Amino acid sequence: MAEVKSESSELHEYAGGWMTERKGTDVPMFLKVVSPIIAICCATYLIVYMNGEVNHATRGRLVQQFNAATMSSSTFMYVVAALIAVYVLILAKFIWGKTEH
Repeated sequence: MAEVKSESSELHEYAGGWMTERKGTDVPMFLKVVSPIIAICCATYLIVYMNGEVNHATRGRLVQQFNAATMSSSTFMYVVAALIAVYVLILAKFIWGKTEH
């Protein structure tokens, strides 16, 4: 009689069963490409608009006055952007690396 392989032994559950993964599967190519692009776009957006939209026609002057009153910290924003860059590197290593299961 032929052996019937249990399908549940090839499935791995995460987050208490909310996500399941079949053994030996890889990250889909779409996610491999899009995930770093999204993170890089977030870092770029953070750097471009770190002081607000100061060149806007109607509210630019208000944003400039708010920045003068609150003294925004560009150094902190660059540190956050650097953390995003580190995250992108770790994400790329995780996505493109070999899995061990």
